[in-house]
This record gives sequence, C-alpha cells and structure tokens, in this order.
Amino acid sequence: MLAKQGKPRLKVGILGATGAVGQRFAQLLADHPWFEVAALTASDRSTGKRYVDACKWLLRGGMPSSLAEMTLVPTEPGAIGSDVRLLFSALPGGSAGAVEEELAAAGFAVCSNASAHRMDADVPLLIPDVNPDHTALIRGQRARRGWPGFIVTNPNCTTTHLVCALKPLHDAFGLTAINVVSMQAISGAGYPGVSALDILDNVIPFIGGEEEKVEAEPRKLLGELTGDAIALADFAISAQCNRVAVRNGHLEAVSVKLRRPATRDEVADAFTSYRGEPQRLGLPTAPDPAIILHTAEDRPQPRLDRLAGGGMATHVGRLRADPLLDYKFIVLGHNTIRGAAGGAILNGELLVAQGYLGCAA
Repeated sequence: MLAKQGKPRLKVGILGATGAVGQRFAQLLADHPWFEVAALTASDRSTGKRYVDACKWLLRGGMPSSLAEMTLVPTEPGAIGSDVRLLFSALPGGSAGAVEEELAAAGFAVCSNASAHRMDADVPLLIPDVNPDHTALIRGQRARRGWPGFIVTNPNCTTTHLVCALKPLHDAFGLTAINVVSMQAISGAGYPGVSALDILDNVIPFIGGEEEKVEAEPRKLLGELTGDAIALADFAISAQCNRVAVRNGHLEAVSVKLRRPATRDEVADAFTSYRGEPQRLGLPTAPDPAIILHTAEDRPQPRLDRLAGGGMATHVGRLRADPLLDYKFIVLGHNTIRGAAGGAILNGELLVAQGYLGCAA
C-alpha cells in the first residue's frame, strides 16, 4: 500500500460533504491509508464555515476530529485546490451531472455516488469485485469529451449488493432471468428521509425511480467490454422495491434462472469461493470474503449482519430451490457504506491500483 511504501497519501476532496452520504465519506476517509482529505465542498449557505459549524453530524462516533476544523469551499475547480487529484461526489442527483462534468473537464478524477452519469455509454459503472476491466472506458471518455480528468460511478445501493451476489452465478452458470423484491432501509432516502408517520407500522411499496435503476444497472455491470463499449448482459430482470422501517441495511429476496443446470452445492460453492480483483489486490477497504454465505435459516438480518467486513461485505442466505425459476436466496448489504460512500472509495482504490491516478498501490 502507499502508506507502507512511505509514499505520501493522495490528496482527495469530498463534494457535498455536509449531507448524509458526504458524512459517510468523511467518516470512512478520515484514517484511510492511501487517501488524505484535503478539500470539503458544500452549498453556498455553508461555504466559508468550519465543517463542525456547518454540518449537523448524523453518524455514530462523532465527526472525525481531523476534519472538524476544515473550511468548506465551493464546489468549483478553482476553489478545491490544485494538489487535489481525486474527488468523491456525494452531490444530489439533480445537480451532480453538470458539476461533475465541469470538474472532470478541469482535470479531476471524479468517483461519483450520484446517478447522473451511471448509464452514459463512456462512463464506467463500477463495482471492483464485479467488473474491474470496465475502467478501460476511461480512455475513450477522455478522448471523446476532451477531458484531462474523468468520471467513474458506483451503482444504486440496491443494485450493488444484488450484483455482487449475481456475479459468481453469472460467471459459473450464466443467468437468463432474475426476480428481486427489495426491503430497503430508510437511510437510503437520505436525511431527514421518510416521515415517521409514513414509515412507522408500515411498509411503503414504492420508491421513485428505484425499480428502473435495479432493472437497468445490472445489465451494464455484468455486460462484456467490447472495444470502447459495453455489450449489455443478456438476461431479463424484474424488480419490486419497498421501503421498510429499518435504519441501515437493504434486504433483497432474489430468484434466478440459470443458463446451465447446477446443484445446490455447486451454487453454494460459487458464492463461498468467489474472490474478485479487490481481494486479489488487497485493496484497503475490500472485504475478504467478499460474500458471506449464511447457513442459519433466519439469517442474514440487517441488525445482526450489516456491519460485517466493515459494512462492505455482501451477505447471502436461505439458499434453496425455487419451484418457478431455479434457486432463490436472500441478499443483504449495508446501503450507505458499501452501497454508497464505501463503494466509491473502493472504486478510487482500484483506480490507484490500475495506475489511473498517476501513482501505484
């Protein structure tokens, strides 16, 4: 790792640092062995203030003391600082698109949690455990858009853990059809999120735009890189997304149709033996194992399991035959760690390891 080699840590910035995802970035990056937070950006009403004064801290453990006294700056190329190379974006989806393009055009590498550019043909939609080769799109993105910098995105929080679980099956057996029903934590709605009067004693069977993302993003993530484009994976996927009264941790009930037959033991072995590029490279925030297969009939559960692997692991449980498709199982993952800020940080680590940031791990 960079720190072990005695090299200085790479200076990074957090865009939208005062929001819920921005705070998770701050928490995860405060003691990162490769990255040093050198810039925090915020909206006009907060710029010029100390982070501790402008930010209503929402996460357990308190604001990192190393960042508390930093002054918030505008989300503009000239305000961020020329020594910052990599930006982690927690900007709202509605405003992220144009701002991230401006920053990439100014020479910054942007690892975005926003949805604005996820499905752009020349922008990697990246899960390092799943499709590390898709970073090759960066070269074409830079050439086509004339940018010295670039944009890489991580997927929707529900998509992330779903695809982490699908990847071993897709590799080993192929997939032809997927059905998923999500039970999504209220933190996925941001802060203050869903009204207590709406969610207490209730399940809300609709999350705007969510089902469309979950049905589209896995086909890009599991697609094949052909030249400077992604050929979408050839399977059908149906999603129903629900909001439930859980603070953190998205639970998903998944059924799959395999392209070739497999026994239950073969499917279980595909999950337990899977190791992706982050595990092989030993990236700092990579969970190892990437997938935790539970054998207890009542696991995984959000409250008990969401923080395994530092909140970066994907849990699979209740693996059994499906009378309609082939197999069904439960997937669980932490939505604001691996599904948001932690996923983008892991993307940044992969970019370092692959040499896209001018330094090597």
